Amino acid sequence: MLLQGYRKEIVRPECRREAESLHCIAHLEQNIAEVLPYLNAVLGGFQYTRDPPSVSFKVHGKLIAVHPAMICVNALRDETEGDKILEWLKGEINSAWERRAEIKPSFEGAPKPRVIEILKLLPKTNCRECGQPTCMVFATQVAEGGRGPEDCPPMTEENRKKLEAYLSQFQLE
Repeated sequence: MLLQGYRKEIVRPECRREAESLHCIAHLEQNIAEVLPYLNAVLGGFQYTRDPPSVSFKVHGKLIAVHPAMICVNALRDETEGDKILEWLKGEINSAWERRAEIKPSFEGAPKPRVIEILKLLPKTNCRECGQPTCMVFATQVAEGGRGPEDCPPMTEENRKKLEAYLSQFQLE
């Protein structure tokens, strides 16, 4: 077993103290740097960084960042949700470590949609019907997985289908 324990800290976002959601930071008792490429391979990390080492995942609408000595989880409903995610991740970390001889480590993040490819399919009118000031901002949100083709009211049905097909090849949540 690589990760035996952690100390959990629950915080409100600094930038938005009024926010309903919580963030969870787990300060790890063991350094888990060596398992990160294996964990990335098993869970299909959204982003992988070599130096300093870290891997990020988008799971159930949460962004989870795993560092050698810390795990960060955003947008939690409550502390119980944080506990469940941390225990699940602890199990995944230990499982990946125990099975590392069978796993090919991955030092790359998952491919991401390109904002410019998304923008090509948008009406480019900056109409604000999606709630954003420009189509570029909207395209960036789509690329990050926060919005979808259905969120652009003036998009043609043909381009909506093209965008859905384009996005289907990426791991967005």
